[in-house]
Amino acid sequence: MNRRWTARLALVAGVAAVAVLLAFAGPGSILLVLVGLAGTVLTAAGVWWLLSRTGWVRSLAVVLVVAVPLAVLALYAAAGLLWVVLVSLGLWALAVSAGRAALLGDDVPAMPELPADRARHPFLIMNPRSGGGKVGEFRLDERAGALGAEVVVLDPAAPQDVAELARRAVRRGADLLGVAGGDGTQALVAAVAAEHDVPFVVISAGTRNHFAMDLGLDRQDPAACLDALTDAVELRVDLGRISAGRGPAHGGTERVFVNNASFGVYAAVVQSPAYREDKARTTLEMLPDLLTRHSGPRLVVRAGERRLRGPQAVLVSNNPYRSDDVAGLGHRERLDTGRLGVLSVDVNSTTEATELLLLGGRSRGLTAFSAQEVVVDADAPAVPAGVDGEALMLPTPVRCRIEPGALRVRVPRHRPGAPRVAPAMNWREVRRLALTMGRVAAGRDAR
Repeated sequence: MNRRWTARLALVAGVAAVAVLLAFAGPGSILLVLVGLAGTVLTAAGVWWLLSRTGWVRSLAVVLVVAVPLAVLALYAAAGLLWVVLVSLGLWALAVSAGRAALLGDDVPAMPELPADRARHPFLIMNPRSGGGKVGEFRLDERAGALGAEVVVLDPAAPQDVAELARRAVRRGADLLGVAGGDGTQALVAAVAAEHDVPFVVISAGTRNHFAMDLGLDRQDPAACLDALTDAVELRVDLGRISAGRGPAHGGTERVFVNNASFGVYAAVVQSPAYREDKARTTLEMLPDLLTRHSGPRLVVRAGERRLRGPQAVLVSNNPYRSDDVAGLGHRERLDTGRLGVLSVDVNSTTEATELLLLGGRSRGLTAFSAQEVVVDADAPAVPAGVDGEALMLPTPVRCRIEPGALRVRVPRHRPGAPRVAPAMNWREVRRLALTMGRVAAGRDAR
């Protein structure tokens, strides 16, 4: 179905959603909508109180989160209009889904692909514990060995320095490095590949595989990524670099990130020794003080002329994430823009928190921008940080910068491609597509 007809479907479904309410609920349809909106707002407020308060307020929040939706449904059922509401909501969901699909438009220009010769001495590091054991499940070591790769399978009982393993391989003549494991391990070996200007292969054997997703690789079948050893193209992608304290030139630390570095609430929670034993309980215990700024360092973010003071959470990413819609917050459309993405959450009231929960990327509590360098400072000598999923304590200030085109990534010539995320709904633009595209087509037919 082309964009014009998809836009028309969105308009028809939207009108039908309103018509069903008016036809079967009559003047009471306005009351139905108001009750539903009030219930949604109360539930969102309850979620915020549940996360940010303790004691009797948290108990009240639990009651709100559970009881309010049930009470709204009960009122609809008592009035004999529950089916009307459900049908109307279904039509509205169809309208929004079709409208966003119509707005998707033409494909985003893909990252340029360069020809790639077959590597003569590929070297791959595989973590057998990543992704619940995908290396063994898909026999990745055997398959890679059959393609001529030298494979090192890490021993979970004897931690190894994967970066040093990669450096030794390059000194022995490896002309390609690769990793089957999580994004943190990917980043460590990617840094070595960039340092020696050798191609890098990503094998999606981790749990979430965000880097593999944005490269357009097959996350369901990690073995398909091994095609990069035989029939590949090369992409030039950016790398994020993070340095802490005085920086590497003065004895500080620096490391690469392929996805992101997070600071604030989330980073502080995962630093807790109790987090691994009981994630839910630890999170609920720590969040109230962190969200209300009664504990944890107070962050200051600087990027050019921009200053952000006291945000609860900051995410600095290797290329920007989509921020115009909640569904796109975990997706980067390109990895070669030469810009860091910055997402900052700053919520100071129940109203702002409710707005953030309901509107996501369009709320006042979420600030999104891009920059080439970002400095995260704090009123503490060190801050908790999560760098590609690894929990760290970093001395302040922490500097994040982008290194454009630093990494040569070999990917299979034939691969699924990065998933596309539709933009936020814009009814005016949907109407324009549904009507003007039809007139343009009619004019062409007339000629």
